[in-house]
Amino acid sequence: MNKLKRDTTFWTITGQVTILNFFLGGFGPAQPLLRVEQNTSLTIAGLHGTMMGLASIIAGALQTSLVHRFGRKNSAWLGLTIFALGVPIFATGNSVAVTLPATLFLSTGFTITINNAITQLSHHYPKNSDLAISQMNGVNSAGYVFGTVIVGTLAFYDISWRLGLLACVPMVILVYFLGRNKIEGAHDHDVPKQVGKLSKSYWIAWFGFYASISSEFATAFWAATLIMDRTGANPAISILCIATLGTGMGLGRWFGPVVLKQFSVDMRVKIFLILQMASFAAFWLSHNLTISILLLLFIGLGISGQFAMISIRLIRLSDNRPDLAMGYSAYAAGIAIASAPFLLAFIGDYIGISRAYLIVPVYIAIAYLAVHKVSSEVLTKP
Repeated sequence: MNKLKRDTTFWTITGQVTILNFFLGGFGPAQPLLRVEQNTSLTIAGLHGTMMGLASIIAGALQTSLVHRFGRKNSAWLGLTIFALGVPIFATGNSVAVTLPATLFLSTGFTITINNAITQLSHHYPKNSDLAISQMNGVNSAGYVFGTVIVGTLAFYDISWRLGLLACVPMVILVYFLGRNKIEGAHDHDVPKQVGKLSKSYWIAWFGFYASISSEFATAFWAATLIMDRTGANPAISILCIATLGTGMGLGRWFGPVVLKQFSVDMRVKIFLILQMASFAAFWLSHNLTISILLLLFIGLGISGQFAMISIRLIRLSDNRPDLAMGYSAYAAGIAIASAPFLLAFIGDYIGISRAYLIVPVYIAIAYLAVHKVSSEVLTKP
């Protein structure tokens, strides 16, 4: 594996995505607080996840057209602008009539930026894109942790948790002024519009990506609720516990490609999924707050490498059409984000959050089978 030169392109793109993960880190675990303020059921609260999913589908549909017209770099900045405009609307909204459409709007920009961040890094680091994308995610996991800690701390001291999310707006302005001219080789005006059918192998891998994202978001959205149900912890403490999940994700994304460098991308995904499955099983059985917090760290390690590695798999299986591959991958992520947290919440309203959580290992198993069925490695051999 070649040594990665983390240049201005790497750090600018990483800065963009770190802000998004800061928001996500505060948004997911804040759902129990928002539900109390809005006096809604688990099912209604879960619609915020559904809006994020629908936004991902919209962004996926726009991906190739936006890149063809504006280029990857400008499309990423456009997405970040949409996100920054939507955050204040969500953060100041007091009813679901405001927060649901605001979530749809800001999340569309969120996904546009994410998709183009991956394709830009993949193009910029053709020989070790897996390391670049994974370490970008490792850094922005710090944003996820800080978002969770800040929202949880504000809630713990009875200060409005919404202030934590509003902090994203000045962050976007700062990153833009510092990095708007720092992305090299963006190819803004020569990216052809990518069209055509993708292979059966791609779609099997795509379904595995859907299952992987489903397991991640179902865990991130409602792990705090499960901890509250099992241990009796208060909502603010439970939110702080989710920082452990983000810490595990960050550690795994930064060090995983280095520790597992002797393994292929496909094998790395399998290792991460096995770790996630084992850790989740122990987490689900735990009734001890300290043990549950520790197990969330290992669940985060298991989740950590899946997004980056499976994205690489999809790009490899796209027959040199990365923008098309990432556009369709946004559909998978959108369906997952829209359905998994909502489905878990819906089932939880009827049989309890504990038993509803058994849907997560089903998603993990599906993701594993997809990787086992379709290899992306043969496509990279000389």
